[in-house]
Amino acid sequence: MKLDIKICGLKTEDAIAAALEGGASHVGFIFFPKSPRNVEVETAARLRRLAGGRAQAVAVTVDAGDEMIEQIVKGMRPDALQLHGHEDAARVAELKRRYGLPVMKAVSVREAGDLEALAAYHGVADRFLLDAKPPVGAELPGGNGVPFDWSLLASLDGEVDYMLSGGLNAANIGEALAIARPRGIDISSGVERAPGEKDPDLIRAFFTAVRIARGERE
Repeated sequence: MKLDIKICGLKTEDAIAAALEGGASHVGFIFFPKSPRNVEVETAARLRRLAGGRAQAVAVTVDAGDEMIEQIVKGMRPDALQLHGHEDAARVAELKRRYGLPVMKAVSVREAGDLEALAAYHGVADRFLLDAKPPVGAELPGGNGVPFDWSLLASLDGEVDYMLSGGLNAANIGEALAIARPRGIDISSGVERAPGEKDPDLIRAFFTAVRIARGERE
């Protein structure tokens, strides 16, 4: 089975080069001022052009208003939107209709009951991103470097298309893939030398770990 791999929170040319070299299917750009990975639309547009169609460019927002979404879509021209806040199904449907772009909805998970939130978005969101619930007091809805209990996902219908996120890194990706068996994975803080600073060597090490876990040759 093909595995989609999204490197998220990209801000520099060397980081996006390492992501593309590794074979990333998606590259993510975060538009959220509180995040150390926040990027200006102009920077994201330039980096998005470097992807040259080799990976889908995803614009990540958190409860963004219409004006901000409009600036991002017009300025960056993403291939997809990722909503990482409290956006309801109506908001997802509205943005899909307005821009004709696929929309991925992030859902935070800590316990089995949290997965019930997926039901409201079935048939509306094109894909889910299942992330760990942020620690108490955290300002960021994602990118906190904490995993959740992947075995909770065994209860999901096999037709649910999701990317696994939250605390992934080269050391634990093999276990995550074996337990959750997702169709896609998303990593951000797990390939950083400091919050918001992607390390090309860690990106390369992550791709190597994924290939080893999947039994693939270099």
